[in-house]
Amino acid sequence: MRMVKCVPEGGNWKDIPTTIPSKRLEQIRESFKRGEGSRSTYYGRLRRCDPAYTINTYFSRPGNGCHIHYDQDRVLSPREASRLQGFPDSFEFLGSQGAISTQIGNAVPPLLAYQIAKSLGSPGVFIDLFSGAGGMGLGFKWAGWKPVVANDIHPTYLSTYARNVHDNVLVGSIASKEIFEKLLDAAKIARLDGGPFWVLGGPPCQGFSTAGKQRSMEDPRNHLAWDYVRFLHEAKPDGFVFENVTGLLNMEGGRVFANLREAFSSAMPSIIPSVLSTVQYAIPQRRKRVILVGTRMSHLLEWLPPAPVTSMRSGSAMLASLPNAISVQDALDDLPMLLPGQDGRSLLYRSDPRTPYQSFMRGRISAEEYLRRVGNTILQS
Repeated sequence: MRMVKCVPEGGNWKDIPTTIPSKRLEQIRESFKRGEGSRSTYYGRLRRCDPAYTINTYFSRPGNGCHIHYDQDRVLSPREASRLQGFPDSFEFLGSQGAISTQIGNAVPPLLAYQIAKSLGSPGVFIDLFSGAGGMGLGFKWAGWKPVVANDIHPTYLSTYARNVHDNVLVGSIASKEIFEKLLDAAKIARLDGGPFWVLGGPPCQGFSTAGKQRSMEDPRNHLAWDYVRFLHEAKPDGFVFENVTGLLNMEGGRVFANLREAFSSAMPSIIPSVLSTVQYAIPQRRKRVILVGTRMSHLLEWLPPAPVTSMRSGSAMLASLPNAISVQDALDDLPMLLPGQDGRSLLYRSDPRTPYQSFMRGRISAEEYLRRVGNTILQS
């Protein structure tokens, strides 16, 4: 708490005096002296008028990112972190506190998934692989798509998915022959719908993440990507959406991404990569992700990612035609004041919604209406 109180809005570990004893801070200072990076988000306090930094799985720890509340001396609560990811307040995460933090930090923001889904044309049905808590699936569901089955190796995450998205879930690894065959059976059912059939999901990203010093295909989690490709070959969907961290692009000098793209090309005639930044899609968070869209549908062979709807930074639009980015304060200031360590999920709001984002989070408007209101702000200014 002494450390937290020393960090001003927008500040970080450099604002903490050396008189406060901390082995962790000593390590950070020594690393900084050796030129091993600025660690600029460590012990960081959010700036109210800007979007948040990436919400990671350690948002409950002040020393692992920029997670200190902008005007309260504490880290973000799970309710606040999930809002910054774009999960509505009605979304219920299940499991232990650690499991909830992991589900929130690893999720695809549903609002980003919604805009990707809208860019694919008429809605169809989908199988959700490596689904986690259901951020990708929820966004597609908002866009009118119908879920067939969700698969993940973590039963707790699928319990969250079943509670909030749909209850047809399959626990187990796609690397298992039994699970793989059950997923193929689900693909046959999806085909009976008659509409577009797509596969969603990105394999676990820990091995690809820039958070690790060693990134290599020797990490066994990365081999799940090839099981994903094999499933595409055998299930023969109309398309797929693959999501992962940007560290994938430079892993082993770019060779892994090149090999992965070539493998996907063997299953789909059109493979289109893009890097999307959530801050440009009316989400109050700086989070970049690699998106691969593959399809055999003729009208999507030259698919374009959804057009940005907000600028890269609040208060200084890079494009005059776009509204400012959604800020942390835009997202959170109707939520109750909390004490350090207080969860706050059962507490009442401290005001009516003050922004369109808060109305969206509280279920008063749809994703479509929210984006319409954000787009209208430039016309009103």
